[in-house]
Amino acid sequence: MAEARSFTAIVNPAAGGSASASSLITPARLLREAGAEVAVEYSRGLEHAADVARAAAEDGRVVLAVGGDGMAGCVGGALAGTDTIFGIVPAGRGNDFARQLGVPSDPEELAKLLLEGEPRAVDAIDANGTAVLGSVYAGVDAVANDNANKTRLLRGSAAYYFGALRAIVSWRAADYLITVDGETRERQGYTVVAANSGYYGFGKHIAPDARVDDGLLDVILIRTAPKRLFFAVMRELEDGTHVRRPEVEVMRGEEVRIELAGPPGRTLPYGADGELPGTLPVTARVMPGALRVLAP
Repeated sequence: MAEARSFTAIVNPAAGGSASASSLITPARLLREAGAEVAVEYSRGLEHAADVARAAAEDGRVVLAVGGDGMAGCVGGALAGTDTIFGIVPAGRGNDFARQLGVPSDPEELAKLLLEGEPRAVDAIDANGTAVLGSVYAGVDAVANDNANKTRLLRGSAAYYFGALRAIVSWRAADYLITVDGETRERQGYTVVAANSGYYGFGKHIAPDARVDDGLLDVILIRTAPKRLFFAVMRELEDGTHVRRPEVEVMRGEEVRIELAGPPGRTLPYGADGELPGTLPVTARVMPGALRVLAP
């Protein structure tokens, strides 16, 4: 019989309305009953979570991210390029990367996967020198993210929807320079997304043809259009049918640079796995097979 795995579970205590710790209870019990050792570490922030992940990796442990996409991206990014086995316990509101991978939410199915599953090589993204997992985006979605973070009266999905509405109403079309594998295009639009995973923003299927193991990024551009049409596109993001619209352009490549062409003085934040690391420009490069993840 193979030796039972040893796990370090890194918990984001704020994810999912502070439900992360409770989401771990049943899977952890099942892992321990099967003979596995499970250590639980509570994150004091993303930098601390990354440090804990690296320390656990050095000890040869399987590292679990317990939380949403921010925690998965932080922990998985810290492990990218190593031989460490990575697992996800979906406990946030979006869980978009786990959804792309098909990671089960049922505790018994999840525990079986973590105990017996074979690690699968998946791609990551180098975004201005930081490894992330799902996508890098710059436009009205990143502004919505920023608005939601600054909202004090609302929390969770309500804050995000309020932030999105405010971003759309006040949006001025951005003039982008988008360079994909050395070919530059100048476009005006609402957002540019460089996607490794097909999902982002609480289950929106932004890049329905994206694959996490093809060595490529799917680049989705939503061009300038009347705002009423943009709302229609937003509804179609649920099932990915938006890519059929002429206002949506799809590109594909290994390296994507997104920058603003103007006007002078305008800045625009970019997002990565639900976090806001900085403002444009951003260069996203695929990291083929950089992560060993327990997924179906």
